[in-house]
Amino acid sequence: MRTIIEGGTIVNEGRTFDGTMIIEDGTITAIVPVGTIAPKDTITPDDEVIDAKGCYILPGIIDDHVHFREPGLTEKADINTESRAAAAGGVTTFFDMPNTNPQTTTLEALEQKFSLARQKSHVNYSFFYGATNDNTETFSQLDIHRIPGIKLFMGSSTGNMLVDRRETLERIFRTTPLPLMAHCEDTTLINRNMEAAKAKYGDDPTVIHHPEIRSAEACYESTRLAVELARKYHTRLHVAHLTTARELELFNSPLSTCACATDSQLSTLNSQLSIEVTPSHLYFSDRDYNRLGTRIKCNPAIKSERDREALQQALNDGRITVIGTDHAPHLLSQKEGGCAKAASGMPMIQFSLVTMLELVDQGVLSLERLVELMCHHPAQLFEVRQRGFIRPGYRADLVMVRPNTGWTVTPACIQSKCGWSPMEGHTFLWRVERTLCNGHTVYVDGKVDTDYIGEEVAFR
Repeated sequence: MRTIIEGGTIVNEGRTFDGTMIIEDGTITAIVPVGTIAPKDTITPDDEVIDAKGCYILPGIIDDHVHFREPGLTEKADINTESRAAAAGGVTTFFDMPNTNPQTTTLEALEQKFSLARQKSHVNYSFFYGATNDNTETFSQLDIHRIPGIKLFMGSSTGNMLVDRRETLERIFRTTPLPLMAHCEDTTLINRNMEAAKAKYGDDPTVIHHPEIRSAEACYESTRLAVELARKYHTRLHVAHLTTARELELFNSPLSTCACATDSQLSTLNSQLSIEVTPSHLYFSDRDYNRLGTRIKCNPAIKSERDREALQQALNDGRITVIGTDHAPHLLSQKEGGCAKAASGMPMIQFSLVTMLELVDQGVLSLERLVELMCHHPAQLFEVRQRGFIRPGYRADLVMVRPNTGWTVTPACIQSKCGWSPMEGHTFLWRVERTLCNGHTVYVDGKVDTDYIGEEVAFR
């Protein structure tokens, strides 16, 4: 059976045009712009025809940074529930982080995650391998065709995987065979700031002090060191969830903003240093702590309006390469307290695309640029095979979004296991209408097809 999507507006590789798409066996076989050959003459009764009139059709979102909590932390989330949330949000591929239990720092733990995903994930998947103080000898045994990269925690965060000894850091930067995604915060500075805040405000300072404790200086110093080591060892460094204007100054090789960078342009301009930013840091500022409290407590912290403005500007000058959520669910009971007691992290994967589409409406970036940052660039940066673009021969990972369709986030629509979102009560004007994963409709009419299992992603 073929699937034919007709009547929609396709956004891909810097172009927006009306057209029809033909899918066979999970792969795009033809893209037919309006005004050229009409495929209707060849439609048979066995074909599935999807009417996309009024919708924009984008490549499926590739989220390079999620914490699905399985194995070991499944009271908060698991691969089943969070991949459902991904499908409902137009995300067709995710790369999961290693700070689970057990940590994904051995080949056996990595294979366990792949085994779980083969049974539970409703969208496509892969997993980062975690760097520790003593596992660099395993790097050479990793299959570079199965995983996107290696995750390094240069700042202490959820999961206690901190690596901050200079000798170990040098060895990791020198020996990694894959892109190195780094969480950059200076733990010494953070600990010093926490001691000062407790002395001034008590044992559990209110969350408004979170960006003072996990400060802009702590982010900058750690990112500066990561960039220094990457340049020294020619490491492909990908800085996760960058949050400050000052950190942006460390990156001076922007991509062209005239059109989508080709594979060769990305390789030439951005193969060594790249930046991820989250929708949360693009959307919220420290003023929102008064309204949302610990629901927006995350590491690194949501920073100032000035930092948010700088990040938004950097979306268009090429310094920011990808947008990833850092989707990190906790139970609401675990979010109680302040800077010392409340868990850091928030669930965002279901609402990342519509949040960014709201920024499109605000004029922060164009729809074409959004597609580059959330679809094309993740595929190029991590060398994902046959995904991230709407091209003949590529897997049919697609999301249909409808504008001017107001709806409000309520607990009833939340797919994540934790059951809450910082976006609750917010009304969006864009809606994810349908998500196709490998040509299969995995989400439509508010429902996820939980019988469907996605595919393992291949790289390089």
